[in-house]
Amino acid sequence: WLMIHGREEEAEAIVRQFEESAGRLDEPPPNEPATRIRSRTHTPWREIWNAIAQEHRRRSFLGFILMLTHAFFYNAIFFTYPLVLMRFYGVPAENAGLYLLPFALGNVLGPLLLGHLFDTIGRKPMITATYVISGILLAPPDWPFPAGPLDASAAAVALLVLFCVAASACSSGYLTVSEIFPLEIRAFAIAIFYAVGTFAGGVGAPLLFGWIIGTGSRTGLLIGYLVGAGLMILGGLAEAWLGVAAEGRSLESIAAPLSSR
Repeated sequence: WLMIHGREEEAEAIVRQFEESAGRLDEPPPNEPATRIRSRTHTPWREIWNAIAQEHRRRSFLGFILMLTHAFFYNAIFFTYPLVLMRFYGVPAENAGLYLLPFALGNVLGPLLLGHLFDTIGRKPMITATYVISGILLAPPDWPFPAGPLDASAAAVALLVLFCVAASACSSGYLTVSEIFPLEIRAFAIAIFYAVGTFAGGVGAPLLFGWIIGTGSRTGLLIGYLVGAGLMILGGLAEAWLGVAAEGRSLESIAAPLSSR
């Protein structure tokens, strides 16, 4: 990015600092062809539109699906779970927040335990697996209901296990969008797909689940969770179909910079 904007010396100094701190100065460069770029002050909107809507439209569809499905999944549970606890489990309002601690713990443990596998096993298999497994873990019909075998405490443990996987799945959606588009528009692509996906899934999920919880229907709540599970599985299948094997590759080989054309 610095070189594209005519700041070659600054770019070389930063890369040299990274290499020295990593102790990799003696390693040969990747066996990839050189990339020739031209300096310019900005990227025209026409090129941005062509990259997102035409050249990389399959990747755009994938980014939208990953963002939408995980936004619906996360927001369906996180923003309504205290209401579920109070309405269906009889948990006092002042204690409902405590049951979100497993949710937070799962969000921390998941990436710590599974994050490195996205580089060793690979992007496509891990994103596919974590999305699909998250959907499967949400799908069993007994766990959201106090009349079933799980009480509120056991459901909290189930939530911890679920989000150990789901946190890695959802984080990988951002990772994917940041890698599969040209350098000049990576941040822009994340912003676009996050905004659109969150609007569709993040706004829709609380509205849907808030209405379901208001009705007091356990059957409706079950259907809502099954919808969330199905969407996560759909996201995993989309990754298996359209995903890019980005591990171990330079970002320029995954998507050539727009300024190199």
